[in-house]
Amino acid sequence: MLEVTGIEKRYRGRTILKNVSFRANPGECIGIVGGNGCGKTTLLSILAGIRKPDRGSIRIDGQEALGRHRLLEEKIAYVPQENPLIPELTAFDNYRLWFRGKRREMERDLECGVGHVLGVDRFLKTQAGRLSGGEKKRLSIAAALSGRADILILDEPTRGIDVGAKNEIYKLMNRLAAEGKSIIMISSEMTEVLRMSDRIIVMCEGKITGNIDISEATQEHIMNHATRNIN
Repeated sequence: MLEVTGIEKRYRGRTILKNVSFRANPGECIGIVGGNGCGKTTLLSILAGIRKPDRGSIRIDGQEALGRHRLLEEKIAYVPQENPLIPELTAFDNYRLWFRGKRREMERDLECGVGHVLGVDRFLKTQAGRLSGGEKKRLSIAAALSGRADILILDEPTRGIDVGAKNEIYKLMNRLAAEGKSIIMISSEMTEVLRMSDRIIVMCEGKITGNIDISEATQEHIMNHATRNIN
């Protein structure tokens, strides 16, 4: 379980995040929505250990994770909006660079693991700079998941990719949730958030203004609440 309590962040005198608190249970997918500049990406980068908050707590299975890089690296897989691939290298070399495990484990992953499920094995010899948007995203997700993390954080996982690649990523997310992994995602597509999420967190001006259980709310209520805070 991921427990986020009282996270605050200021930058150049501006409050980016204010008293952000929520929890993500095993097997749960949480969609985070909100207008541009509301703090969504900053929050994800803090959860992934890339940025430090000014105050607050992040606990994973009861352990404080802030300041513990190894714990965060072990427990959290983060896929940023902009892919981290090196365009001059092949997909295989990028995968080998980012893969968190031994060569034999990587080969097994490409044969029957997440790398195979996402089709990474089909374009290993292609330079990363020549991959399509969907192929780059699939490669980035497969590399991030190589550490077998319990928590997957995705920033706009399907932006700019075709319908086929989107469906592959949706299937993978459903499979990972069924295996008990927690998923936290940002998406600007409300239809995607409604389709994939068990719960929606709505943010506005650095604060959580809504924490909506999909099973307990009508789609109209969710859309009205989210739209009111996004616009």
